[in-house]
Amino acid sequence: MTDFIENAGHVPDFIKNDITWEKLTYSQNSHSLTVNVPILTPVQCDQLARHIKDNSRQFLKKQTVDSIIDLVDQVIDRLLNRDDPIRKKAEQLLPLITGFDPEMSRLSLTRYLKTFRKPQLIRFVSEDFSNPKILDDFQPIVKGGFAKAYGPDCLLHIWSGNVPGLPLWSLISGLLVKAGNIGKIASSEPLFASWFTKLLIEIEPKLADCLAILWWEGGTQDQENSLLQHSDVVLAYGDNDTIKQIRDRTPIKTRFLSHGHKISFGIISAQVLDPQKVWSVAHNAAADIVQYDQQGCYSPHIYFVEAGTNITPQAFAKYVAHELSCFQKKFPRRVLSTKEAIQLASWQNNQELESVSNPRKEIFRDKDGAWTVIFNESDKDFCLSGLNRTISIIEVNSLNQVVPIISPYKDFLQTASLAVAPDELFSLSRQLGEHGVTRITSIGSMTAPEAGWHHDGRFNLLDLVTFTEIESFLEGYSDMFANYTD
Repeated sequence: MTDFIENAGHVPDFIKNDITWEKLTYSQNSHSLTVNVPILTPVQCDQLARHIKDNSRQFLKKQTVDSIIDLVDQVIDRLLNRDDPIRKKAEQLLPLITGFDPEMSRLSLTRYLKTFRKPQLIRFVSEDFSNPKILDDFQPIVKGGFAKAYGPDCLLHIWSGNVPGLPLWSLISGLLVKAGNIGKIASSEPLFASWFTKLLIEIEPKLADCLAILWWEGGTQDQENSLLQHSDVVLAYGDNDTIKQIRDRTPIKTRFLSHGHKISFGIISAQVLDPQKVWSVAHNAAADIVQYDQQGCYSPHIYFVEAGTNITPQAFAKYVAHELSCFQKKFPRRVLSTKEAIQLASWQNNQELESVSNPRKEIFRDKDGAWTVIFNESDKDFCLSGLNRTISIIEVNSLNQVVPIISPYKDFLQTASLAVAPDELFSLSRQLGEHGVTRITSIGSMTAPEAGWHHDGRFNLLDLVTFTEIESFLEGYSDMFANYTD
């Protein structure tokens, strides 16, 4: 067995020698990994938050947004370089932690990191601020007067999930608004945010006192409560119950932003189901299912397929099943945990039982259970998948049938992927937007949001800042006291 040891997290030097370290262990096949994560006491959390706030004011707040973009771009450039030591570690250790196929992880990581290159970061900032310089100094605003945007002195991130690199969205957002950042890494993937922070500090050592990456066991409240008391903004990820518990303990004065459980799906028009196009659509649909085994909020649970051509929705389900079979050979599904395996088996058994009494339902599955496609001729319910490469293909006679099915789940909807003709695109998109969908993309792009996307329909940067305005009257009023005024 090959053993690896890696230190995760980051704490400023003033407190580094006094903290304790917890060991998290992982194993895949003949490899094992021990990750040492930093644990602070509530008193140390109090000291840390004050330190981060002071240093973010003294250093980070005085930087320009352009200089921060340049800094992040340099880090991303290193992470995209497959000869860089950190990139090599990522390719070697992330599959060991998450269980995802190494080649899929490598390709997905590259695609994801390209979202944060300099041109994309400029777009990221411009999406929320028509004049990004408003983050640096007072700028004229449309209604008259001037305004400046201020990021929080302390932004607390509570991350979850095992999709590699996911914390970069909020961490980079925090940097772009010049916030002092404290992040809580998830046990299921504690390394990537740590490596990103390490590279940032290598390039700009003064950031060492403006950032902290910590860990504490889920359900532990003492450290979390201390940090919640000191944070100006809290950004929490996780299931809805966990988010509610954190929100209930967050002071009323603190801005609380959350990203909870979401549901995503796809829609395929009859107009695209012809022999020249169907293979491509089925391949892309399967790719969205396979990507990180549906662990992201933007992964599909169901595809609605419109009937009306020679290639039926049932035939399309067979195409998807074939593509999933091919992907399984190229990017094998990860080994499931005991809990996941039990949940998946229960979902599959329920589908089998339902198919006995429902002749309209047909099941296509891998002999080893690595993937499952459920076809149903009609269904009034939005059937969640069992995750881990399971999908429902629902036949609809018209695309107008989709909205009544999804509308009861308005509060939970996020991404819809479409394969539709141009004359259908905007009318369907309007209906989806009215019923809760916040992101509409193409089949095959569900797991790769564009730079600056509005996560769950909100702003990445605007939600983090506060504005100070100089009213237009004051500018003229102060002119009365100039030495050039008679």
